Amino acid sequence: MAAYASLVSLMQIFDLIEHHPSPPISMDKKQVESLTEIVVFLQEFLEGYKSPFADGDEADPLEMRIADAVYVAEDAIESHIVDQILAAASKDKKDWIGFFNYFRPRKEPKHDGPKITSADLYESLVKVIEDLELIKKKVMEIVADKHQLQRQVSVFAGSSMLRNNSSPSSLSRLNSTAMAGCDDMMLHLMDKVTDGRPGRHVIPIFGMGGIGKTTLARNVYEKPLICRHFDICAWVTISQQFNSKELLCEILSQANKQGKEGFSQTSEDEIGVALHKYLSYRRFFIVLDDMWSVEAWEKLQRYFPDNSNGSRILVTTRLSNLGSKLDRDYGLKMKFLDEESSWNMLCTVVFGGKSCPLELEKIGRKIVESCRGLPLSIVVMGGVLRKLDQTKDCWESIRGSINSLVNLENDKHCLKILKLSYNHLPVYLKPCFLYMGMYEEDRAIRVSEIIKLWVSEGFLKPVRGKILETVAQEYLGELVDRNLILVHMLGKTGSMKYLKTHDLLRDLCLREAENERFYHVVGQHSPPQGTLSQRRVVVQESTSNKEVLDAMRSAPHARSYISDHVRVQRLPNLKLLRILITSLSGELKYSLGKMVNLRHLQVNQSPSSSNLMWCLQTLHVYDGYNGAPVDIWNMPQLRHVSVPINGQLHLPDHPRDSTVIMENLQTLKGVENFKCNEMMVHKILNIKTLRISYNRSQSDYCLYNIERLQKLESFACFNCPSDDLRKLSLVMSRNNSIEDILEKASALPLLQKLKLGGGRLRTGKWETAEGQFLSLKYLSLSRIRQLKCWTMESSHFPCLEQLFLWDMHLKEIPAELGEFPTLKSVVLHACNESAVKSAKRMVEEQEELQGEDQLSFQVEVKLSNQNEELQSLSNLNFQVTAPKRWDSFL
Repeated sequence: MAAYASLVSLMQIFDLIEHHPSPPISMDKKQVESLTEIVVFLQEFLEGYKSPFADGDEADPLEMRIADAVYVAEDAIESHIVDQILAAASKDKKDWIGFFNYFRPRKEPKHDGPKITSADLYESLVKVIEDLELIKKKVMEIVADKHQLQRQVSVFAGSSMLRNNSSPSSLSRLNSTAMAGCDDMMLHLMDKVTDGRPGRHVIPIFGMGGIGKTTLARNVYEKPLICRHFDICAWVTISQQFNSKELLCEILSQANKQGKEGFSQTSEDEIGVALHKYLSYRRFFIVLDDMWSVEAWEKLQRYFPDNSNGSRILVTTRLSNLGSKLDRDYGLKMKFLDEESSWNMLCTVVFGGKSCPLELEKIGRKIVESCRGLPLSIVVMGGVLRKLDQTKDCWESIRGSINSLVNLENDKHCLKILKLSYNHLPVYLKPCFLYMGMYEEDRAIRVSEIIKLWVSEGFLKPVRGKILETVAQEYLGELVDRNLILVHMLGKTGSMKYLKTHDLLRDLCLREAENERFYHVVGQHSPPQGTLSQRRVVVQESTSNKEVLDAMRSAPHARSYISDHVRVQRLPNLKLLRILITSLSGELKYSLGKMVNLRHLQVNQSPSSSNLMWCLQTLHVYDGYNGAPVDIWNMPQLRHVSVPINGQLHLPDHPRDSTVIMENLQTLKGVENFKCNEMMVHKILNIKTLRISYNRSQSDYCLYNIERLQKLESFACFNCPSDDLRKLSLVMSRNNSIEDILEKASALPLLQKLKLGGGRLRTGKWETAEGQFLSLKYLSLSRIRQLKCWTMESSHFPCLEQLFLWDMHLKEIPAELGEFPTLKSVVLHACNESAVKSAKRMVEEQEELQGEDQLSFQVEVKLSNQNEELQSLSNLNFQVTAPKRWDSFL
């Protein structure tokens, strides 16, 4: 896995250098061709390779040898790039005086070893090529071994033929299987939660990891009956590393439906007292998920009053002794599923609503028997089988792999089952899956964040015709579809917004990542052997500065440093970093100028200089921002720029003589006084998300040019300059809500032309009001989902002349339209029948009032299919056209 990720990463470095408008170095063409040929060969080999070490606890020596050789090449190339950039920058002391003032006596040396010359780079790559040629020779011997090849084909033929089933239906299928075989237990728990016992009672649910405790609790918690029965409901996850103050804040914010702002300066006891006061005299239901110690319970329970009104506290825990301490008589012990329930769950995961083919049932029952009734094992194994061809050979290969696990204890057996599912992942998904283990236990992982990180890491293999973000989204869908990661929360549009990883699967990620030196979680385990080639260092909460410094010193070639919680003053070994996520403080904030190899920079304050970061892709400042990157237009690899909306990101004017087009730029958030002139639009044609604000009114912002950004999906403008915007055209994704856009557009007094395509209205209704759209002459609405009802008064839209509706499903066209004195034409293209008939009634009413020959407007209807009834409505003022009969088949 680490080998494959390193090969893809090296190919991306070649691509970055080749397509950069001002490449920082030049490489020997023949060397690049030789390396590319070997790398492609090894990639194709690994995509079908069945490692003989897959079932063990050690990394495959062949794969690690490939990874180490590629790491040497990466280190040589990127070190040379860094040296060249910094050497060139040092010649311009005027721009870099602040950079050199930073260097002053300290414990670390002022330099990072000898500088690499072009000759040194050439010689280093000569050695790499020699080493890789030897590896290639070894690989060819493996491929030539017929028995080895036969074993690869028999096991992986099915898994290589992926069926991409990641879709909402697959997610709902997983949810529908979660409680298979547990209906009686759920009803039993519901009785305990809602029975008439008056006191405050604790209900512990205990059992081993993966047996379904949280799923059972969640299914009960989300029942409508629970919301009706209790005044207050709250859910928090405890985990092994818990912060009681944060937990109390979370419970209180859920209880009173208010945010957690303002609690930072409040003590834990004050928050607890406020919670106790709020819960008093109310019937509450609180779920404390994944509790690991009595200490956690004791810190929280004193703030839960006993109101003698039937309040309940539900606790899930793996520890049976903890469950008995909480309430021996009222607890619920989770049991393993019986044989039939296990089989039904597997069939639901693998086949959905269909039955298992008869020729597979005997093998399938043997496989599910090996899962020992553990729901997590069954669901994950189902994810493996669903991706294989439904043949006896493929299923027998899985059964054969499980047979060796029969005599293991339950915990070890479960981990081996999960490891088996990892082994059967396509190699391109393995680094993506292991990456999930970098996040802390029970952490809700934001989809947009993980996608940006995968892209910056460089281990996503490009797919022709797709941007890397799309590839990453599809990979996430595959992992969800294999039940290896869970959808924690959907966004308003129905897409995945947050994900979670089951703690047993996270443990698997950590074990495999450590074995393959993919990343090291500081404080999680002792530093693994071979840390000199460690590429990623992850710092989690409760880690000391000394541990961080020791870890970074032992990983001089690290490419990623990720620390959400621990703030350090300085870090050694910075020059090769690609990813930096931390809070800047001390000397660290001055050393950013040296990190010219960064691709992903996520910090709490703006860097003083970033113009030398030759391949920066993501810049995310989450606290304050003081100024823009010095020369953003010379950073062609930028994909995402995000600062607080009040961060005052002032983009310098694009140099008129520059030919650089920011074709990768997809996100631009927090820009102030954005000039949307023709040159700017041309440079950012692929932008998808745009958030801008204005603090002064001028006439040269040219916001009407936004209509030229054809890929724009999300747009927000704060303090929009009303004296500027006369034309606005937006095409939204089909699930994006457009209420805010309509409200803001209606308030622009000089807006004359508005074109809205896509999106939806949450309420299904649009009601205009007096004083809106005062200057609007042209209105076009197309494919706006759920817009069924449009109400207005005859005094609205005082200047409207033309209305164009395309593929709209309104119940009826507002009759008041016919009373607009300025209206000249209405066009209905591919609209529904009821809308067309209502438009005909509107015309007939006005013909009676104005006369058929005197009508001031005309309605044109373009049908998408032949409809004799609607075609018969055509007359002088109401023209109906339909396609020729053969057009509807095109």
